[in-house]
Amino acid sequence: MPGPVHKIGVSLAAAALAILTAASPATAETAASAARQAEPAAYFVMTDVTDEQFVIQLTDPDKIQHARDLLSGATLDRPHVIGRIAKWPVPYNPRWSYHYQPETVNFFDNAIEVCDATIPYVEDHLDEAGGAFLPGLVWCPWSSRLVRELPAR
Repeated sequence: MPGPVHKIGVSLAAAALAILTAASPATAETAASAARQAEPAAYFVMTDVTDEQFVIQLTDPDKIQHARDLLSGATLDRPHVIGRIAKWPVPYNPRWSYHYQPETVNFFDNAIEVCDATIPYVEDHLDEAGGAFLPGLVWCPWSSRLVRELPAR
């Protein structure tokens, strides 16, 4: 008959197994997340009806591929850019006082009017963005389109 030490050992082993089993999915998710973050960012130039140029950073491999497919003509689906802006400049887009937050960038066919504005209009009204103008800082210029990918940095 097992003694108290054996029972404690079995209990500790069961607890360790439970912890490792519970941690496995998180470890797999962490590894997948690290692999996605290890992917280099890609930079694309977009324009709009004003012909101004605005640089966006993409970090999601699927979105990078979609952007490349748009530029190559492999797809015409979801040609316009949407995302949440941040009200400060970034080194890759120095001309403008704002930028898209890379993790929020996506593509669309049609969007609601409240998020539509041209590149210079956003710059000129940046202090109003996040209120009635571009609620939630979501910007979806209807005439946006990618024009080229910038070389890797």
